[in-house]
Amino acid sequence: MTPHDLVLTPTALRYLGRRFPCTIGTGGLMAQKREGDGATPIGNHRIVGMFYRPDRLAPPTPWAHPVGPGDLWSDDGSDPAYNMWVRAPHGYSHEALRRADPLYDLVMVMDWNLPDAVPGRGSAIFIHQWRRPGYPTEGCIALRRQHLHWIARRVSYGTRVIIPAA
Repeated sequence: MTPHDLVLTPTALRYLGRRFPCTIGTGGLMAQKREGDGATPIGNHRIVGMFYRPDRLAPPTPWAHPVGPGDLWSDDGSDPAYNMWVRAPHGYSHEALRRADPLYDLVMVMDWNLPDAVPGRGSAIFIHQWRRPGYPTEGCIALRRQHLHWIARRVSYGTRVIIPAA
């Protein structure tokens, strides 16, 4: 591990010598993640994308991609584009990347089950804004808005995200 890795600890996400309180999935940590289990996947992952709402904030990095109303993420194991960014209209189950609430105003995409997604192994594993302290996610890592933005301005494409077994 290096200071440039994002490392999940029992109480926080550690990065560049700082600790940021965070929340994880309702299903806790899981080595054998499955779609819908609410678990955050254990392992060494990488940041492979970043999305942001251009109507709400400036680009945090030059490689961040703006999202609009038609931007979605497929979470349907029968979809050939499972666990990928897709555009509306999309005839399979999906999540909207542009939401009314601020949870996805800034999203870092982890490479869980990417690039060759196995149907049912889990999708949309992101680092995003939390709803409130202690409120779990559906499998993502969530942070306070200010902390998320601080990290996003400093993280690089390919930064490791280490999620150790508890």
